[in-house]
Amino acid sequence: MIDWNRVEELRSEVGEDAFDEVLDLFLEEVDEVMTRLRDAPDPACLPSDLHFVRGSALNLGLKEFCAICRGLEHRLAQGEAVELSALLDSYAESRGLLMTAGKARSRVA
Repeated sequence: MIDWNRVEELRSEVGEDAFDEVLDLFLEEVDEVMTRLRDAPDPACLPSDLHFVRGSALNLGLKEFCAICRGLEHRLAQGEAVELSALLDSYAESRGLLMTAGKARSRVA
């Protein structure tokens, strides 16, 4: 689900404090879009919303979430209807894993 090597790579690239800031910013920005996708998805904004969350998630190694986004983007480009439940579920699970790992790491440090 998550490429933990990518998470650790990013953490070592930016440092522990900056990583926490990157993670907080990611969650803040992506949570906003995911809430909109869950509560009131705008078909006109859907391609750009999916592209944004996929790019953001890719930086943090959310492999499954990115794959779902890519599939949805492809279907939209083909003019097909899309169902967002798998994307929303994957994000919720990935977010929980990131938060749990971050808290566990804070206790160890």
